[in-house]
Amino acid sequence: MKSKLTDEKLPQFLKNENVKISVGVLILMQLVIIILGFFSNISIGLVMLIIFLVFLSLLYVFSQRLIEKINKYIEDLSYRIKRGEQEALIKMPIGIILFDEEYKVQWTNPYFQSHIGYQEEVLGKKIEEIDEELNQLIQKSYADNASTIVWGDKSYRIIIQEDIKVIYLMDISEYSQIKKRYQDEKFVLGNIFVDNYDEIVQGMTDRNISSINTFITTQLSNWAKQHRIYLKRVSEDRFIVFMHRKSLERMEKENFSILDQIREKTSKQNIPLTLSIGVAYTEADKEDENLDELASLAQSNLDLALGRGGDQAVIKSLSGEMRYYGGKTNPMEKRTRVRSRMISQALQELMKQADQVVVMGHVNPDMDAIGSALGIRRIAQMNNKEAWIVVEPKQYSHDIEKLLEEIETDNQISRYIITPEVAEEMMTENTLIILVDFHRPSMGIAPNLLKQKNRVVVIDHHRRGEEFPNNPALVYIEPYASSTAELVTELFEYQSQEAESITKLEATAMLGGIVVDTKSFSLRTGSRTFDAASYLRSCGADAVLIQRLLKEDADTYLLRSHLIESMEFVTDNIAVVTGEENKKYDTVVAAQTADTMLSMTNVDAAFVIFKRQDDRIGISARSLGEINVQVIMEELGGGGHLSNAATQLENTLVSEARTQLHEAILAHYSTKEDATI
Repeated sequence: MKSKLTDEKLPQFLKNENVKISVGVLILMQLVIIILGFFSNISIGLVMLIIFLVFLSLLYVFSQRLIEKINKYIEDLSYRIKRGEQEALIKMPIGIILFDEEYKVQWTNPYFQSHIGYQEEVLGKKIEEIDEELNQLIQKSYADNASTIVWGDKSYRIIIQEDIKVIYLMDISEYSQIKKRYQDEKFVLGNIFVDNYDEIVQGMTDRNISSINTFITTQLSNWAKQHRIYLKRVSEDRFIVFMHRKSLERMEKENFSILDQIREKTSKQNIPLTLSIGVAYTEADKEDENLDELASLAQSNLDLALGRGGDQAVIKSLSGEMRYYGGKTNPMEKRTRVRSRMISQALQELMKQADQVVVMGHVNPDMDAIGSALGIRRIAQMNNKEAWIVVEPKQYSHDIEKLLEEIETDNQISRYIITPEVAEEMMTENTLIILVDFHRPSMGIAPNLLKQKNRVVVIDHHRRGEEFPNNPALVYIEPYASSTAELVTELFEYQSQEAESITKLEATAMLGGIVVDTKSFSLRTGSRTFDAASYLRSCGADAVLIQRLLKEDADTYLLRSHLIESMEFVTDNIAVVTGEENKKYDTVVAAQTADTMLSMTNVDAAFVIFKRQDDRIGISARSLGEINVQVIMEELGGGGHLSNAATQLENTLVSEARTQLHEAILAHYSTKEDATI
């Protein structure tokens, strides 16, 4: 019989070389002592030998008992470990799938089997045959290197070991629910502003004002209660809101219906009240929540909503992209002469502090951009400052080219027209830069000028977008104005009467800007528009010269007619024209084509897709005011005004741009009823 004290039975620590050497040295020393005992005295030697033999016997007995106990412990531990492994495979919330080279299931544990149903036979089948949803999730995990999936009503952490062909599905539903709840309860801060409140209540009786206040408070309180929002009125026309992220998501799914609700109910009472909302929140994956930063961002978003014309909500996280809701109606005119006077005075102070002024319009300038630039140059001269207008001759359209030819005849003006290269050389630390008819730095004729640390002034009539100059010294954005030329014209009223007045050519260029942007006073015109036009006429603006500048040649007319032949209706009242794939068109021709389309029956909005001279694909958008073409262009990376917008697409074909435009239009306006607000 094999001894229990075999090498196979020995515990690992007894097989250690250090233990063997130590025991061998002790036995050797004992033998030496016994031998020395025999040499000194035989009796002593015999006694020592007997003691040694007894010691060996006891050592053997005790060693066997120790080994038996250790082996029993190891066997018991091994059994428990194996039993634990078996219990884990059977009872723990981990699904295990073993598969072969053909991705056929070779074995699954009971937990996985229970999830798909014990009645179903899975061995020998491919995963896609067992559960198509699970197969797609596994394939997606492969492709995206995802670590979590949602299968059925549970969440799993998925681990795929390709080398041993095993898939582990660990149930993390409870942790996912905790994470979801944590994300849902992230703080959200917002500001609500009642547009036109001051203008509406002027001249009203106290009773009517009280009724309006009660109506607004009641509507917002009901809305807040419905979405579990804390609402606090801080002034007559301003509220603050505090909510959780879950409430914000619910409101976004409803597209902030409170905007339509307030607008529709007040319009029935002939009280055009609307709301502007700015909301800020922290991303779900961010742990730190700085309430000061949230409050600042919420106010910034509200300012942006107001800058875009009001009647809309602007949502943004601390580091995410902005989302817009509403803004589908034409903004009500609410700027006052007081604001014009304040802007004029502030502009004069900035000019006095600067050593020179540089005025810049957008790329491919139109009559409004050039006319506004000429007006600002004249205001600077009235304040004894030299102002230079930056232009790029390569970007002249037909009408601008003729206008610049007229300017060349006036040496007092033409010598202040410079190119971007000259402007960069002239720049100093104390130069004031004024942007007219645009506010997005990337759209400037010389965007490099804005990279320097100079003070910047923005004067524009387009709805404000997310891209904006950093820390501008003065911002005058009025989406309610017909044109930037109208805004600049109003500034002349508050200049020194002793200064040299505006010249005939400057007045003509500015009036031309108003005429072009209003389509000869047919769109976006208010009483202030006619006041500005009247002032310019009194300064000698030549209407005949404007008509001559805006005349087009026969080739342009025929090209526009050729484009219109491809017109198609995306919805009942939205038409799209598509240019040829390999033919380049001028941006002015595209814009004129869109304007012409609006004169046709049943066309409330027009889009022209064309290949630009710089090989980019351009889309020019126009509407009669009922359809907001700006939000559609923003979907494609552009912007503009509610009834006048555009965008440019890089590395895109005309056909691809057409598909993208169709999708963007249908996402906003699927029927005529949807399109007409």
